[in-house]
Amino acid sequence: MSDVRDVFRRAHGHFGELVHAVGDDQWGAQTPCSDWDVRALVNHLVYEARWAPPLLEGQTIEQVGGQFEGDLLGDDPTASYDAALRDASASVTTTDLTRTVHLSYGDVPAEDYVTQLTGDFVVHAWDLARGIGADDRLDPELVTFVYNSAEPMADALAASGLFAPRVDVSDDADAQTKLLALFGRRA
Repeated sequence: MSDVRDVFRRAHGHFGELVHAVGDDQWGAQTPCSDWDVRALVNHLVYEARWAPPLLEGQTIEQVGGQFEGDLLGDDPTASYDAALRDASASVTTTDLTRTVHLSYGDVPAEDYVTQLTGDFVVHAWDLARGIGADDRLDPELVTFVYNSAEPMADALAASGLFAPRVDVSDDADAQTKLLALFGRRA
C-alpha cells in the first residue's frame, strides 16, 4: 500500500462522500456508536481533523486546550467537514512524518498519529454508512491497513475504554468483519 498520507486521503475521502450523502432529515439518525447520532459522529471526525494541524505542528494538548470543544458543524455540517479536512489534509501533506506528536497518552511519530486518524475515518465510515442507510462496504486495502496497524494494540484499545469490547468472530470471517469486531462492532 502507498504511504500513510495517501491512505489518510483515501479514508477521509470516503468518509466525506458519505457526509455529502447525508439527507437533511438524517442528521439525527442513530449510528452503531450508541452515544452518537449522525451529527455527533460527523462532529467527532471534524473535531479529530481540527486537532491535526496544531498537533502536527508540535503543539501539546495543553497548548491547544478546549478550542475545539462543542458543536463544530454549525448550520452547514458538510461545509464544516470539508473545511476541517482541507486544513487537516494540508498539514498531513506537509508534515515530516518522523516529527514527534504529543498525544494524551504520550509522544508518537507523526506517521503513527496519521495512521490512528486513518483508522478513525475508516471505522467511522462504516458507522456513518449504517446510520444513513448507505453502502457500508469499506475499501479492502484500507481495511487491511487499519487492521494490521490496530490489531497488535488490541489489548491497549480494549483497556482504553474508548471502544466497545472486541466482538468474537470466526477465524474465517472476512477482513472487514474482523476489523469491525476489533473495534467492538457487529457487522
